Amino acid sequence: MKRIANHPILGETPERKLVHFTFDGKDMTGYEGEPIAAALKAAGVMVHRYTAKRHEPRGIFCAIGRCTDCVMVVNGKPNIRTCITPLEEGTDVRTQYGVSAERNV
Repeated sequence: MKRIANHPILGETPERKLVHFTFDGKDMTGYEGEPIAAALKAAGVMVHRYTAKRHEPRGIFCAIGRCTDCVMVVNGKPNIRTCITPLEEGTDVRTQYGVSAERNV
């Protein structure tokens, strides 16, 4: 996982608990409490959803919960802003297609 261990302004990253989660059925790890989007980015996942009309890929854009580019299906619930949703042990994260949990591509 790619992480900043020592930030020039924030200092050293404190120890955190490693947790397991799934992304589109694949086992992954991240740190408890970090945004789901951060764990996915560290694992190399760039696409979080596809638009309803044109099926264009979207990923992290604002990273502060104001847009909807990072919405995904989390634990079966669609339209969850992953940039502000904390990661927990056993979280099931899925790519979102359009505006629902169903893949209509």
